[in-house]
Amino acid sequence: MKTVTTRDSGSIPAGNAHAAEFLALLALCSAYIQGPLTKALDFQGAIAEMNHFGLPPAPFFAIAVPIFELAMSALILSGRLRWLGALALAVFTLMATYLALRFWEIPAGPEHSAAMNGFFEHVGLSGAFVFVALNDLRSRCLDDWRRHRPPTLARQTRTT
Repeated sequence: MKTVTTRDSGSIPAGNAHAAEFLALLALCSAYIQGPLTKALDFQGAIAEMNHFGLPPAPFFAIAVPIFELAMSALILSGRLRWLGALALAVFTLMATYLALRFWEIPAGPEHSAAMNGFFEHVGLSGAFVFVALNDLRSRCLDDWRRHRPPTLARQTRTT
């Protein structure tokens, strides 16, 4: 059985590692899958949300934002251009967070605290997407290097 070695827990079956990675990515993308489905079921609510955040023309954004969220989630989950989908959702999340959770404009109190907590949770979410992008790019660079390294370097690498 093929195994994947980890730093602190020994090894785990490779199939389980891939399943765990997919489930983690699915969890990371879950809000970007659930949100568009909610907007599709309540399109008038989606338009009202875009109006609330000052995004004219609201019908355009009520269609474009869910399509963008689903498309970027699909890139991440499929592994095709995962880095691009992750970076796009990181930037989108930061922009939406700045637009929607302006805690510094809210007077002290429960609403301020809730907005501030939400703001920093979304900053963390953006950081997780950047981590996914960097991990994907690093993996791609290593794969390319392994395929194209000179034969003498390949022999040295195997014996060390």
